[in-house]
Amino acid sequence: MRLLLIADTHVPKRAKDLPARVWEEVTNADVVVHAGDWVEPALLDALDARAKRLVACWGNNDGAELRRRLPERADVTLEGLRVTVVHETGAATGREARMARQYPDTDVLIFGHSHIPWDTTAKTGLRLLNPGSPTDRRRQPHCTYMTATVRNGALHDVVLHALGRDA
Repeated sequence: MRLLLIADTHVPKRAKDLPARVWEEVTNADVVVHAGDWVEPALLDALDARAKRLVACWGNNDGAELRRRLPERADVTLEGLRVTVVHETGAATGREARMARQYPDTDVLIFGHSHIPWDTTAKTGLRLLNPGSPTDRRRQPHCTYMTATVRNGALHDVVLHALGRDA
């Protein structure tokens, strides 16, 4: 099962649309995960129409319509892998231990908010992933997204993809 992980798209405020390369990944993914900060419902509608399966939550920049349509926390089991999607996880310092306590029944926590890619594992085995943003790099050198695969209840092949400035 191929996953596409994105967050903090901020469409149409930071970009008019997702980069073409990300739309190609949507087509190739079995599951698209979006960890919040959509800004407008149009991208939710477009992803929902094109993705084979969409797992998503709302973020702090998402208004009433998005909050009505999406959960603050999305939990899903993918081929035996327990995945939670949230937008905010608080400060980077102590994040692994804090999230391991907060999500004891989760194998992989996918989050956004900072626009800073993150891939660590807590002492409990909880994997924490932040794909960054495919549209708003902020202080990062590139816009980013992640792909991964799920096989036999485990996460494999996690790759952070950097997008060029012309993407």
